[in-house]
Amino acid sequence: MDFESNNWVWEGMYYYPRLFGGIMLTAALLGLSTSYFGGISVPTLLYPFPYLSIFYKKKHEKKRVRVYMDGCFDLMHYGHANALRQAKALGDELVVGVVSDEEIIATKGPPVLCMEERLALVSGLKWVDEVISSAPYAITEDFMNHLFNEYKIDYIIHGDDPCLLPDGTDAYALAKKAGRYKQIKRTEGVSSTDIVGRILSASKSGDSPQDCSNSTPVGEADDIKNKFGAEKQAKGGQMSHFLPTSRRIVQFSNGKGPAPNSRVVYIDGAFDLFHAGHVEILKSARQHGDFLLVGIYPDQTVSELRGHQYPLMNLYERSLGVLACRYVDEVIIGAPWEVTQDMITTFNISLVVHGTVSESNFSTEGGQDPYAVPKSMGIFQVIESPKDITTSSVAQRIIANHEIYVKRNTKKAASEKKYYAERKYVSGD
Repeated sequence: MDFESNNWVWEGMYYYPRLFGGIMLTAALLGLSTSYFGGISVPTLLYPFPYLSIFYKKKHEKKRVRVYMDGCFDLMHYGHANALRQAKALGDELVVGVVSDEEIIATKGPPVLCMEERLALVSGLKWVDEVISSAPYAITEDFMNHLFNEYKIDYIIHGDDPCLLPDGTDAYALAKKAGRYKQIKRTEGVSSTDIVGRILSASKSGDSPQDCSNSTPVGEADDIKNKFGAEKQAKGGQMSHFLPTSRRIVQFSNGKGPAPNSRVVYIDGAFDLFHAGHVEILKSARQHGDFLLVGIYPDQTVSELRGHQYPLMNLYERSLGVLACRYVDEVIIGAPWEVTQDMITTFNISLVVHGTVSESNFSTEGGQDPYAVPKSMGIFQVIESPKDITTSSVAQRIIANHEIYVKRNTKKAASEKKYYAERKYVSGD
């Protein structure tokens, strides 16, 4: 063993001379050579003195940094996912607090998604290590101490956008005062307010999303953005500021392909307005193989299948939402409607699966079955969808409470407009 590896021994002799003197005397009495301290391996020395390992551990064990971030995470989108990705980069383990339904109602109005659905979405993100349900909206001193003492949290994380309590005070003032606060950069281009605005705009235009019983998740048509433009401002929404970059896609990607002998499972769909139903069906699909490949339909395909008011989110927004899911290994951005022999060969697909709850209509393309090829090859399987949630059913919740969300969005849209007008460049990713 080289000097570098034995350095802890010499430090122990320097700082604890009496202890090591006793050890050497004992070693001599036992007939052991003092050459232990020159070249013999440390584990041999530690057999008669196992408690000495504390010196080595104290010097070489690095404490894992645990960080905490909370939120409502209602209508989960890639902005939420990117915030949690950045938070995880500030530590080793990320603990996420999901605010309770009751606290959201008291501070912001009724959430679109219930606690169970929001927990499923947050737990399904690849960067999340632990989840705290029913977290308080405000970081009180008691809760902050609970995080520090019970969950061993080192830092509390939040975005660079202000988060104010109803009384106008900073929700993270205590964490900042304690010197245990770190900040990340807000993800531009999307917000829950914006998404609600898109749905309300579709409702106002007379194209209210209808709940369907058979098909995959949905996305966003290019022409709908133009149609929604003027109406979104009236409804409290706003045009998307999303600017897709290759760097963001790389940040969300696993960066690894399947191993040569991996069992590649393929599932496709629109995956619009990413929800708990998507998380659960992707989890089920992943259990059928070693590598999950997800095909995401282009905006035009979704629009043709579902109507011009769809998709609610464009192809790149939907792709990031799917990539953030811990069960997904790779995505095809703009996958074809039909699963072809060439696709199966190119991606070495072993199994093609489809859920029992879906919003795509197979008969739309002139009665063509998109899964005809994998069926003929005996590699197609229908799997039970764990949840019956669809993009349309989520949209219907907003439409059913139309007045409440219009009022809430009007207020939120004003603050977001002010944010975009006053914002300055903040470094970070």
